[in-house]
Amino acid sequence: MTVPSTPRSATPVARDPRATGVRRHRREDRAWRIGGRLATILPIVGFAFVMIVLAVKAWPAFRVSGLGFITHSAWQPGNTYGGTQRVHGVLIPQGATYGAWPMLLGTLQTSAIALLVALPISIGTAFALTERLPKWLSAPLGFFVEILAGVPSVIIGLWGVLVLGPFLSRDVYPIVANHLPNVPVLRYFRGSVGYGEGLLTSGLVLGLMIVPVIASTTRDLFLQVPPLPKEGALALGMTDAEVARRVTIPWVRSGIIGATVLGLGRALGETIAVAMVSGSVLGTVAPNVYGTMTTIAATIVTQLDSAATDGTGFAVATLAEAGLVLAIISVVVNLLARTIVRRAGRMAAPVGRA
Repeated sequence: MTVPSTPRSATPVARDPRATGVRRHRREDRAWRIGGRLATILPIVGFAFVMIVLAVKAWPAFRVSGLGFITHSAWQPGNTYGGTQRVHGVLIPQGATYGAWPMLLGTLQTSAIALLVALPISIGTAFALTERLPKWLSAPLGFFVEILAGVPSVIIGLWGVLVLGPFLSRDVYPIVANHLPNVPVLRYFRGSVGYGEGLLTSGLVLGLMIVPVIASTTRDLFLQVPPLPKEGALALGMTDAEVARRVTIPWVRSGIIGATVLGLGRALGETIAVAMVSGSVLGTVAPNVYGTMTTIAATIVTQLDSAATDGTGFAVATLAEAGLVLAIISVVVNLLARTIVRRAGRMAAPVGRA
């Protein structure tokens, strides 16, 4: 007679907490690696997608205009409600012709004026906030500088067209235009000053807009300079100005270049403020520094509505081509800046008199 065996009670298997922790850490490490790769790839994919879309949209305009789009000045939409013609296989309005040279030059000119104005002011502001002013005053002023960076551009543009432009054209520009000598270089600053809308006003407004960007970044860089090199320079008999010029600024030279590129990027792509104070004149280069003009970004925003009335789509393709040119300029400027930053980063900060 067989006696039925009683089932054994299942005994739980003891798990090694160290092995469980290792597996968990491996999963977390794998998740971080995948997340880091995605975070690296997504901006590249997004930028490539934007460039590809612009290139596809701009292809009909490039087939018609070619590289002459950059060198020509005429901006004629043609008869968008009349007949059409076919040029290089692309249907365009009768008499339509586009050239981006005036707005390309206006973009570069306004950005150059903005940098010439903003860079010394920004470095001086950052130096004053970190080296010259007491902490109880520098802290609120530094916060105020950061707040300025967040002011909407339309507010600054409105201030420029209602206050700054009329003031300059009435009280400043005439003095400069009437008293500068009539020589080839300074002749560009003579002539009619207009009503406050134009190249110089646009550059000044852009300079005001990028000062907080450069100044706040430069201030943070100055705060990272160790005190010992500065104290050593003072011990060698250098003045405060020489310490700033030969120790503080060279110590963060590459960072200042990076901050300048950030400001330049905003100046190149600024739209609303420039559209309000530039005059938005198409197809014409400013005859002097006070003349009306436009930029690529301002042209796109002011002409987009009228371009939509072109049934052939050629006007929209032309604006896409202009946007592609602006994107290429921004990429080239950033690549050049990275090269300069890399070379400047290899230089040691000099201490001592030249």
